[in-house]
Amino acid sequence: MKIDFANLKKAHLEHKAEVEEAVLRICRNANYIMGDEVESLEQELAEFTNSKYAITCSSGSSALLLALMALDLKAGDEVITTPFTFIATAEMIALLGIKPVFVDISLEDYNLDCDLVKNAITPKTKAILAVSLYGQPPNIEKLEQICKKENLKLIIDGAQSFGSEFHQKKDSSLGTIATTSFFPAKPLGCYGDGGAVFTQEESLAKKIASLRLHGQKVRYIHQYIGIGGRLDAIQAAILRIKLRSFAQDIARRNQVAKTYDKYLRGSNVILPKVLEGRKSVFAQYTIRTQKREALQEKLKQNGIPSAIHYPLGLHLQECFANLGYKKGDFPNTELASAEVLSLPMNPYLSESEIKTIAQVILDKGE
Repeated sequence: MKIDFANLKKAHLEHKAEVEEAVLRICRNANYIMGDEVESLEQELAEFTNSKYAITCSSGSSALLLALMALDLKAGDEVITTPFTFIATAEMIALLGIKPVFVDISLEDYNLDCDLVKNAITPKTKAILAVSLYGQPPNIEKLEQICKKENLKLIIDGAQSFGSEFHQKKDSSLGTIATTSFFPAKPLGCYGDGGAVFTQEESLAKKIASLRLHGQKVRYIHQYIGIGGRLDAIQAAILRIKLRSFAQDIARRNQVAKTYDKYLRGSNVILPKVLEGRKSVFAQYTIRTQKREALQEKLKQNGIPSAIHYPLGLHLQECFANLGYKKGDFPNTELASAEVLSLPMNPYLSESEIKTIAQVILDKGE
């Protein structure tokens, strides 16, 4: 039995006829950038998330960059964020000369510990950039309360969580601005790079749309310094097709997670927990174990892929050495980095495959 981690081939087969017809249609029309497909996708994304505005872009990283630029954050400003995430979260902050200020995570959901955020706020703090890690939103209500009291902006990095919910509201519809990624392995993935930015504010939406196109106001007339961050029509067409059945994919991912829970209950590994009032899209099914290296090797020997999301906190990455953080500053991040292990997660995992994975984990030496 060969178990696939993300199973992108099966995802393609599920939509094969529609996708291949759409790609051929776009090639024949030779309308590759922006256009009707992108406009239609943006309307459908806004409708799905209950956001007033959805602006597509070239990647999840571009989405974060556009969000920060739209809020007029400048060099010397500070943005509070998590050290336990993919580097793009803090990388886009630093790219603009803004200072990332890290706050440790909660081990319950691996997201920002909201109770620690207040202590990191200074007169230079302009925003909080919170990540919905592994597909589950942080405590957005608490973060919004902090932002309102301290006059800060809230950006939700939903690169892993498109379709997730906090108190029955899509996380893309919350915060000042929310972002997501459509990287192929994401819950809603395209066939290359892609992303989107969401907001309820018209002025921000217009600015983001302009920044995405080199700050252009009308053709060749530029209001802002922007980026080339457009989504191509082929990716938009693929996303439109996959979005139609995405609610079913979310349900299947949650069923896969429940099946993992059933077979791994009683093991020595720590299982992921979805907190009250939240709905996860399970971008990853990530366990924790003190014997990660041995377990990962055992899984490999049995033909089962796994991944570590993430092996080193951002505060200890060489590229952020100038921030002056040291080992021990964020104990929960460092503990998670040493113990987390992501198991295969996709909507197509069968119960027998999950049972096989669980049996390897439950075997002695876990």
